[in-house]
Amino acid sequence: MDAESGPGMGSAKGAGTDSGTEPSGAEPTPTAETSPGTDPTPTPDPQPGTSLHPRRPLRRALAALSLVLLLLVLALLTAEGALRVNYSGEPAPGTRTRDQDALWLGHAWVDGRKGEADVRELAGRLRGTGVRDLYVHSGPLEDDGTLPDADYPKARWLIGALHRELPEVRVQAWLGDVVASEGPEGLRLERPATRSAILASTRRILAAGFQGAHFDLEPLHSGDRDYLTLLDGLHTLTRAHHALLSVAAHQIDPLPGFHSFWGATTGHPKWWSQAYFGQVARRVDQIAVMSYDTMQPLPSLYGGYVAQQTSLALEVTPGSTQLLMGLPFYHENRFGHWARAETVPAAVRGVRLGLSRTDARRARFGVALYVDFAATDADWRAYREGWVE
Repeated sequence: MDAESGPGMGSAKGAGTDSGTEPSGAEPTPTAETSPGTDPTPTPDPQPGTSLHPRRPLRRALAALSLVLLLLVLALLTAEGALRVNYSGEPAPGTRTRDQDALWLGHAWVDGRKGEADVRELAGRLRGTGVRDLYVHSGPLEDDGTLPDADYPKARWLIGALHRELPEVRVQAWLGDVVASEGPEGLRLERPATRSAILASTRRILAAGFQGAHFDLEPLHSGDRDYLTLLDGLHTLTRAHHALLSVAAHQIDPLPGFHSFWGATTGHPKWWSQAYFGQVARRVDQIAVMSYDTMQPLPSLYGGYVAQQTSLALEVTPGSTQLLMGLPFYHENRFGHWARAETVPAAVRGVRLGLSRTDARRARFGVALYVDFAATDADWRAYREGWVE
């Protein structure tokens, strides 16, 4: 019970009578309005800047908010309509695999859970496809950039077994960690000691027999100069060991400057500017766009988005760098990813359309399949039918 309706309020009301009303026939108590010779209390003039209608500012604010929301909805509908148009048409002939595709493999391959029979099964799955690079999860890195040898105890065995079954395939170590760009935990790339530790970890990985190092560091904000500095050092190291440097890359702004808007409203920029993507691409041998988790609700919109991302990436990736577009070989439903929309057939068609419109003859180009342990037979069939065959 609140204070206004609590004990004591009713007893003060109409004090002196049982009913709280004037007794019948009693003279009313004089007031300023009824007392002879007394002027009513004057109403004060409004102060300068004070509205005579206090609800008008609220109405104006609501009208302005409604207009902003309407404009946002119209912009969204326009953008989605453009993606649907981007999904139309037919891919150009020859926009198929260049035998430069890649596959992300889980940690079970280097920690002892996989054996010879698993290698033979994987080899059977990959024969006749365009997969030439395997990114084997061998981390994650510690937050100080170090990597314990105990994280990949079966690496030498796996590399040897894969090369016996698939001599043409390159096996790279997939290393990742959270970057402390949006919170206190994770890698601090601005620290020289952290970057030096990552270089030392990469040396040990290459000494274990891997033919390259594939880095997936997230979230990386567009324009991060410390990441570029790290890549410069890593590329010098991998070239000295005749190995590859590969990275998983954020998506590119679907609209100019969109990462700035998204970062200001959510605290997570998500996208890179096209210019920054190009800066990263020029510092590595391979760059794989994580072209999934796109928030698109329909296959046609997702495919149009992938077509757009493919074109944007092709425009700024030098011909000397191998560009790969990610395919979603997994089936989750959560914010940002609808399994019914982000399908392999839609992604493959989008890749082919983007390639057709931008650089149909690009030689160093492929797709990257994420991820082996979540893939279904339908995913593999869609990849073969849409991209390989």
